[in-house]
Amino acid sequence: MSRLRFGYFMAPFHVPGRNPTAALERDLEMAELLDRLGYDEVWYGEHHSAGSEIIASPEIMIAAAAQRAPRIHFGTGVTSLSYHNPLWAADRIMQLDHLTRGRTIFGIGPGSLPTDSAMIGLDPTETRELLSDNLDIVVRLLRGETVSAKTRTHELFDAKLQLAPYSPGGVPIALAAVASPTGPRLAGKYGLGLISLGATLSADGFDALALHWNVMEERAAANDTTVDRSQWRLAGPFHLAETEEQARKQVAYGIEEWFDYFQHVAAFPQMAVSGSRLDEMIDFINTSGVGVIGTPEQARAQVQRLWDQSGGFGCMLQMGHDWANPEDTKRSAQLFADEVFPHFQEQAQPTLDAAAAARAVREGHAKKQLEAVDHMTRKYQQEVSAKA
Repeated sequence: MSRLRFGYFMAPFHVPGRNPTAALERDLEMAELLDRLGYDEVWYGEHHSAGSEIIASPEIMIAAAAQRAPRIHFGTGVTSLSYHNPLWAADRIMQLDHLTRGRTIFGIGPGSLPTDSAMIGLDPTETRELLSDNLDIVVRLLRGETVSAKTRTHELFDAKLQLAPYSPGGVPIALAAVASPTGPRLAGKYGLGLISLGATLSADGFDALALHWNVMEERAAANDTTVDRSQWRLAGPFHLAETEEQARKQVAYGIEEWFDYFQHVAAFPQMAVSGSRLDEMIDFINTSGVGVIGTPEQARAQVQRLWDQSGGFGCMLQMGHDWANPEDTKRSAQLFADEVFPHFQEQAQPTLDAAAAARAVREGHAKKQLEAVDHMTRKYQQEVSAKA
């Protein structure tokens, strides 16, 4: 396993009724900040209804953000492949791969909001089958194949991409999963990455981790492919402050709207959140294993729990949520980078060891100085006594 990576997954969530232009600008500014802080990845989602997750095209967001953040990698989090012509989806991601100089990850899912699929005449129950059909086409196109295929919604005739990947390894693909095994099955079948969005957002979240990886390995073995834990991403919500009391006060800004969305708007039965009062909501996050509203120490413990339960993964993604105001949200991201990253990237212990060694040397030097002073004092006293 390589060093644990860290990232930010912005569906995003913004409270309906507030300035959407300003919200999108904050999402872009956040990518700049995360790039400076040393985060590895930023993901933008695709949604078309419900008023909270207001990014319709993650590709457009990535193209804009990549100009501001020159180092970090970007993922579509996720492209709802069931809604799209697979040829055009593959073509756009290949162009984005060039615009970002190989920093694009193609995150794929079936689509999450029934109101999205309804507007294009799709029954939500059909999207997983369409995902499977379209993914097969996309994988082949990104590998440079010429594809003729017919799905329920599209037909391709000798379709081929006009660009080769920017990087020799091609565009990495990751499948999204909440609780069902659909994503892990497809990831294992084609040897792709996985984003476990349900890693913590359900009462049975930790059990979902074992299910996801076991399904991936079983499907990979059955299809003669391989899966890599370094390409497994887990996502969960965090908000950090210097003290838990401060963190709890800060999330009063927006956590109730977030709970309302998941309880009454989003169709994610696996992401059941519980609580009707502010304190109940915060307590649920902290006690159910969903996430952390507290300190960097609590965040380190959460990441370690996920690591131990899963058996290891490649990247921990914080879920964007607007629980706190923009400044406190940025401070939370900085605290996470300053005090959580080093403990999982083999950076904390060397500096701790160096500090301990310096302390030991200083203490040893101070002891020798005291002994020398004591010796000189006794010698002086002896000389005075001898003269008397």
